[in-house]
Amino acid sequence: MTKRYYSLFDYNNDAFGGRIYKATIDAGLSCPNEPKCIYCSQIPKSKLTIEEQFKAEKQRISLKDPNAKICAYFGIRTNTFCDLQKLNSMIETAETLGAFSVSIATRADCIDEEKVELLSRCKLPLTVELGLQTVHDSTARLIQRGHLYEDFLRGFKLLKQRNIRVCVHIINGLPGEDEQMMVETAKTLGKLGIDGIKIHSCHVMKNTKLEEMYNSGEYVPISFEDYIDVVVKQLEVLPKETVIERLTGDGDKRLLVAPDWSRDKIAVLGGIDKKMAELNTFQGQHFNYTPTN
Repeated sequence: MTKRYYSLFDYNNDAFGGRIYKATIDAGLSCPNEPKCIYCSQIPKSKLTIEEQFKAEKQRISLKDPNAKICAYFGIRTNTFCDLQKLNSMIETAETLGAFSVSIATRADCIDEEKVELLSRCKLPLTVELGLQTVHDSTARLIQRGHLYEDFLRGFKLLKQRNIRVCVHIINGLPGEDEQMMVETAKTLGKLGIDGIKIHSCHVMKNTKLEEMYNSGEYVPISFEDYIDVVVKQLEVLPKETVIERLTGDGDKRLLVAPDWSRDKIAVLGGIDKKMAELNTFQGQHFNYTPTN
């Protein structure tokens, strides 16, 4: 490993012989959750077709690496909140345009047997990214997530029954959560055997309910130091083979209210590396191999 954790860079080198660049695509879909999560800001839908977006992203990426392998990343909103025909069209378009792989971000409550069957027929390396955020139902209700942990388990198990690679998103610093709860989320997912994980801090975005809570003093974002400490503890309880696909978020800086430290991705990643070196610790250091139910 090039890091003290199993990075996405290392995984792509091991599995595919080199780096894979993500071409982010807006498929024009929506979200089933009303009212929306308290931290969720409205993102205008792209006016370009999937084909136009992929070609533009490919051109951008090719300036860095003319021989780049490109992942068609349907990463905006809920990308299985659609009928089978639309989902099939998204996948077929990625295949036709020459994508190397496909990644589809969605919610577990928008996964069913028919969609999993369709996804399992994808001809390219496929990852389904499930936004969970927390395993704690009390927090899920507070943030108006719209589904509970048992709903996540149902969707996750359907995907794994078809051997589909799953990456799970979690958020640190959600309202009402302490360090123990955040670490418990990572520990629970580690025992579940997830393939990959994306971790980032809770962002206060403009025009959200969370911004109202922040302005009133009801919500205080996690500090830089506490975030670093929590992430290191989470890495320690994750299996060494879990791919760490993100350790800090890339929210729209024009809409970000707080925490201000999250704007500096390099400082966050450097802080995690420094802390792990100081403690001489590694991913999986405290992973408990007792399986979860």
